[in-house]
Amino acid sequence: MPEPDATVFVVDDDPSIREALAGLIRSAGLNAETFATAQEFLARAPADVPSCLVLDVRLPGLSALYLQSRMSELNLEIPIVFITGHGDVPTSVRAMKAGALEFLTKPFLDRELLDAIAQAIERHRATRLRQAEMGELSGRYGSLTPREREVMERVVSGLLNKQVAAELGTSIVTVKVHRGQVMQKMRAGSLADLVRMAEKLGIRRDKGR
Repeated sequence: MPEPDATVFVVDDDPSIREALAGLIRSAGLNAETFATAQEFLARAPADVPSCLVLDVRLPGLSALYLQSRMSELNLEIPIVFITGHGDVPTSVRAMKAGALEFLTKPFLDRELLDAIAQAIERHRATRLRQAEMGELSGRYGSLTPREREVMERVVSGLLNKQVAAELGTSIVTVKVHRGQVMQKMRAGSLADLVRMAEKLGIRRDKGR
């Protein structure tokens, strides 16, 4: 099934600006949702689509920088495009260091904002793909038995079957059976595939065992 349309969230306490930004975003073929405060945005359930957040620096109540920090704590990895009517250099530096994608000072061109939004959505789409891949990979690894994991750790570290058998105190035939199960469960077409998977999963051989 095709992925649902991307959504752009706008948080700005000025109703006229919120609506103007929402109109611009929708004219580019994107969904737009608006919020007057950081609290309103945080109360919304996370969207399961590629997204980005257009965030005004000066907000009533919870600050924009607090919202950025809170999103990080909640693992809401939505790229943020900050907008401001004031050339606040210290704030922009803090926002960018904390991972903001862009910091635009009003007045900015419509194209500048739309370009930043497009970049943010592509970044989020790539992040979601990586997360989905890692989730599937972790699930495959979770299906391995403890002994199959021991065999996998040693195989991807470069040991031969006979070396693995010697370390684990078992036969070469048994190691081959476990190795075959590992390849099947991990859906690895080759040893090189298995090694790449292990690297992504951060699997390191425990040499103490």
